[in-house]
Amino acid sequence: MSSDALHNAHKASRGKPPDLDALYAIAEPKAGYFTASEAASAGYSRSLLAHHVRSGMLDRVQHGVYRLRRFPESPRADLIIAQLRAGEGAAISHESALEVYDLSDVLPGEVHVTVPRTASRRTRGVRLHTSPLRSEDVTIRDGITVTVVERTIADVARSGLLDALVLQAIEQALERGLTTPSRIGRFADLRGGRAKRLIDRALGRDRS
Repeated sequence: MSSDALHNAHKASRGKPPDLDALYAIAEPKAGYFTASEAASAGYSRSLLAHHVRSGMLDRVQHGVYRLRRFPESPRADLIIAQLRAGEGAAISHESALEVYDLSDVLPGEVHVTVPRTASRRTRGVRLHTSPLRSEDVTIRDGITVTVVERTIADVARSGLLDALVLQAIEQALERGLTTPSRIGRFADLRGGRAKRLIDRALGRDRS
């Protein structure tokens, strides 16, 4: 791109000068990945993103999703991309979250993503779940926005995952210090239903 063309690309950034530090601040927690919408908030128009793809600073990994090349390509890029494409407030969840935490022997056949509102976009290989997500329900692990262990276990219990796999996930999470009996017990009391029954059983609180 010529200097004039690059200047025009800068002007197209909605009047806001591009801020590389701001772009890095957005991308760093997500292993270097970000969306075009997020880049726009740092002053990067689509034409400027295209320029940086050609210059080698960025990789365009999917429509609307980019990666800063300074960051190594994540082995779980499929999860990060699915979460980013699902939109603001989305998180990897259910069986895919168990995979992130390496809990149980479950092998998800698709990427599970929870979104806080009904999403019209459907993507092959991605299973969307619609449910409110509180800030305490979500964390970041290995660059992936994912439901916390307690919420993950409650979700897979409610969705019908085999008892043996849910119990295995609970026991492994406790053994590895990913949760504590008091934390997961409080969550069980709040959620109720099958999640409470299985968590109580794992904690030895099952009196039936």
